[in-house]
Amino acid sequence: MKNVTLVIMAAGIGSRFGGGIKQLEPVGPNGEIIMDYSIYDALEAGFNKVVFVIRKDLEKDFKEIIGNRIEKVVAVDYAYQELNNIPTQFKDKLEGRTKPWGTGQAILCCKDVVHEPFLVINADDYYGKEAYVEAYDELIKEHDASDISMVGFVLKNTLSKNGTVTRGICKVDDENMLRAIEETYEIAGRDDYAVAVKDGEEIRLDLDSPVSMNMWGLQPEFFEILEKGFVEFLDGIKKEDIKAEYLLPRIIGQLLEEGKTQVKVLKSHDQWFGVTYKEDKGAVVEAIQELIATGVYPKRLF
Repeated sequence: MKNVTLVIMAAGIGSRFGGGIKQLEPVGPNGEIIMDYSIYDALEAGFNKVVFVIRKDLEKDFKEIIGNRIEKVVAVDYAYQELNNIPTQFKDKLEGRTKPWGTGQAILCCKDVVHEPFLVINADDYYGKEAYVEAYDELIKEHDASDISMVGFVLKNTLSKNGTVTRGICKVDDENMLRAIEETYEIAGRDDYAVAVKDGEEIRLDLDSPVSMNMWGLQPEFFEILEKGFVEFLDGIKKEDIKAEYLLPRIIGQLLEEGKTQVKVLKSHDQWFGVTYKEDKGAVVEAIQELIATGVYPKRLF
């Protein structure tokens, strides 16, 4: 059996959640958190290792709430995303900065613990079973080092009723290859369409647009690309860019533009849900209860 790792990005501060650590909020009947369901689905699909990307200050709580339990059912490792985990020559870029450098840095932190094909997910997103099956089946195939896969979701299945969201809006060709991806902010649903804000103006979006939810299938050689790109990113930051982030959708979008990669888009029709805002939690708890009632999950996962 081919080794395939699930990398869970859990270092986010969760500022929109209104206090607390949103990734560790219980949503299941026995105190399960969203990550429990993600890991359960991934193991069922065939993944055989989990790497948690966390902050050092989260470590004690994180291991008590989920890490120690998961270690009993699958191989587990940790990577630590910290603000000051950058090349020495860029330490002057830390002045005034309060949070790490985004999803690109989060994955780069895994370079010493991931040596096999891997799938990246957000800790606070529920993706559904179909996504993990599609991702695993693609990752176990033979690939060029530069090949990338992405599980694409339908925009209308990824919106929150309690506030706006950020999504990578994708352009996909007839052969299910990604042609472009644009990070799109402040997306909100309307009756039969969605709106977003671009350059200070409201734009209209099709509810059936394919979107990225940061669910990427990558090869270990991708760390070399991230490392080189991170140096270029930091080198280009000016004082006024204090909140700039090194983000996977932008990184991959640029590689596409330069013809340095090809991205196969895998499709999932499952309903996404997550705890972006504190008000989202009740809806997530109800959704989990419904999935248990219909037999999708047992009452106790592990």
